[in-house]
Amino acid sequence: MQDSLFDNSTNAQEPLASRMRPNNLNDYLGQDHLLGEGKALRKVIEHGQLHSMIYWGPPGVGKTTLAKLLANYADAHFLALSAVMDGVKEIRACMENAKHLKQQGKGALLFVDEVHRFNKSQQDAFLPFVEDGTVIFIGATTENPSFELNSALLSRARVYKLRGLGIETIDGLLQKTTTIDKQIKSLEISINSDASRFLASMADGDARRALNLLEMAADLAHADNQTCITIELAQEIAQESVRQFDKGGDIFYEQISALHKSVRGSNPDGAMYWYCRMLDGGCDPLYIARRVVRMAAEDIGNADPRGLEVAMNAWQAYERLGSPEGELVIAQAINYLACAPKSNAVYVAYNQTRELIRNTPSYDVPMHLRNAPTSLMKKEDYGKEYRYAHDEPLAYAAGECYLPEDLKDHRFYHPVDRGLESKIAAKFKYFAQLDQQSTKKRYE
Repeated sequence: MQDSLFDNSTNAQEPLASRMRPNNLNDYLGQDHLLGEGKALRKVIEHGQLHSMIYWGPPGVGKTTLAKLLANYADAHFLALSAVMDGVKEIRACMENAKHLKQQGKGALLFVDEVHRFNKSQQDAFLPFVEDGTVIFIGATTENPSFELNSALLSRARVYKLRGLGIETIDGLLQKTTTIDKQIKSLEISINSDASRFLASMADGDARRALNLLEMAADLAHADNQTCITIELAQEIAQESVRQFDKGGDIFYEQISALHKSVRGSNPDGAMYWYCRMLDGGCDPLYIARRVVRMAAEDIGNADPRGLEVAMNAWQAYERLGSPEGELVIAQAINYLACAPKSNAVYVAYNQTRELIRNTPSYDVPMHLRNAPTSLMKKEDYGKEYRYAHDEPLAYAAGECYLPEDLKDHRFYHPVDRGLESKIAAKFKYFAQLDQQSTKKRYE
């Protein structure tokens, strides 16, 4: 095993991120919660007692690098597949290679990148080789394994959650890279502390992205006959960098969840931050507009019915204005909903009613609530004894029931004591008193 921090002896045409892969576990950056001294995964690796694993984490946090280090520690041949590039043919060839190595008494570690992109049958193809020890299976995924991987595969591999790298960690990597990478050293390029920290912050916890930005900055500095990467040059490079968002992936749903919860929690600052983060990552504003309408119905409800109107107007305004003007209108709607009084009473009533209907018989409509457009239906007592509310005092038929008799005591909607619903609650309380006093109760 090599003792140098990084193996920099490779061709200068190799991407910087690849040239900077560490050669030993001590030089692996981040993931101290898994690989710190005394941690379980570190003990497993150092003792050579490897098991099949799933690495779950964002891009550029070292999933591939860690798998290669494991193969090194276990003295196993490193075999690799990518669900993006490979199919059944490549899987079979790789498994044949692994079986051949096993027959020779050699171990094999199979690394499967983007494993969640393989379909069920492709994932199942690995199971026999994992069970009989032909390979140590390491799968890497940016998506939640609970949703994306077969239960059979999950049951045979332990999941390790890898975290995005901190700014300090990436900053240190960039500073170190300019001092040890042969290609950058031959260009005599350095980086000042402000530029390094800026690129580290723009990397969003992704070491690969940070090194790619550094490599582009070094090339630009060299082309301009500069010997130092300045903050101005770093900002120029980073202008075209897109933040982490991965539409349809974990980060996408985490950020929309954070936006929704900020609105629900009456925190306009948090709501605005996550809204702008999603826009910065390239999210379609129309998707956010649709979700804002949902927030108005679910979390504001009748505490402020204007919330739904504001949300719908924002959606329509964006469709008319387009970008970038339309984003401001959505921002206004988000701010309004975050500041509005909150009620999920309608949402709760809706869910409870749906659940009750799933678990009770299909009751007939009570006769007094049925319409009677024909004489035959009137003869059959359709609509008999129906009380027309507008003919009653306060336009309320006290004592009447509009549910099947078996459900007469059910109450689904419970207005909260906030916003307009506080007035609705007071009105219903008064109606309940009228019901108790009524001599015309539908069901005794």
